[in-house]
Amino acid sequence: MSRSGQTLFYQAWTYVERMFILHSGCWGSGGVIININSKIFVAGHNGMVGSAILRGLIRDGYKNIITRSRSELDLLKQDEVNVFFGDERPDVVFLAAARVGGIMANMTNQAAFLYENLQIQNNVISAASRNGAKKFVFLGSSCIYPRDCPQPIKEEYFLTSPFEPTNEGYAIAKVAGMKLCGYLASEGVWDSVTVIPCNLYGPGDNFDESSSHVMAALVKRFADAVSSGKKTVVCWGTGNSRREFLHVDDLARAVLMLMNNNVFGSEPVNIGYGQDVTIKELAGIIAEKSGFSGDIVWDRSKPDGMVQKLMDTERARAIGFVPEISLEDGIESFIGEYRKVAALQGE
Repeated sequence: MSRSGQTLFYQAWTYVERMFILHSGCWGSGGVIININSKIFVAGHNGMVGSAILRGLIRDGYKNIITRSRSELDLLKQDEVNVFFGDERPDVVFLAAARVGGIMANMTNQAAFLYENLQIQNNVISAASRNGAKKFVFLGSSCIYPRDCPQPIKEEYFLTSPFEPTNEGYAIAKVAGMKLCGYLASEGVWDSVTVIPCNLYGPGDNFDESSSHVMAALVKRFADAVSSGKKTVVCWGTGNSRREFLHVDDLARAVLMLMNNNVFGSEPVNIGYGQDVTIKELAGIIAEKSGFSGDIVWDRSKPDGMVQKLMDTERARAIGFVPEISLEDGIESFIGEYRKVAALQGE
């Protein structure tokens, strides 16, 4: 079956499956009942991943969703988190809140990335586990895998050799969160779901050049060059490293599928697009879609990061996940989203 045929088949199947789960009150994975009235807390709902999960929950008809902005609930403050969970006692928790950033932000703020993510995770996981949460969905990161990893990356390669040093602090924090969720699951506290996405992009992404990820940074650079009439765009590194990119709305679909059909226990599940591109190829696509026809210069004094990161997604495919948004279509819409953001900010 072709990829488009697979996509149509799984769209139909997962829709039927979702409707059965929502309206029958059937048992979810791990013996946990998740239905249309389950109380669900999305931590980090204003971020790119959290907002996509929230859109997915609303689309699928869940009625009892709780959110809090950072001004309403500071997840770094243990007392506030304890009071919130004691009052609300959600059945399901999605932990999509984190301090995140691109390669330069990670390299120059290792301590902050480690400390703040540990603090957020410890506060939320601890309070949720003591206040009746039945299912906990932890959003991990592909940076948990070793720098020198066989490709494509299988979940079993986790902790088999050293991390990529440029984001080690963030990776250590994510590993700690994954392990804590898993230990609590093994002790019978809850059903734990750990999702490991590849590089993500989409609505709600960060376009700040000092902290953004590669896709957002390149979209901003090329779109700004077009609007300002610049004839040259400078990109970091050699452009030879390979990365895999998934639209965040596809990630959200996979996460919700796992929420209701997690057959892997607390073992991590990779979610990816299934194909990678070089950063040079990515820059070429973005240049074309943004209308840039000038020169692209590669600054080899800047780091490339890992040579390749391509996820093995056999586990995700086993539950029926197939990405729906092609890379080229996703990039085209992402450029449009950036231009709307830039127009609102007067850039």
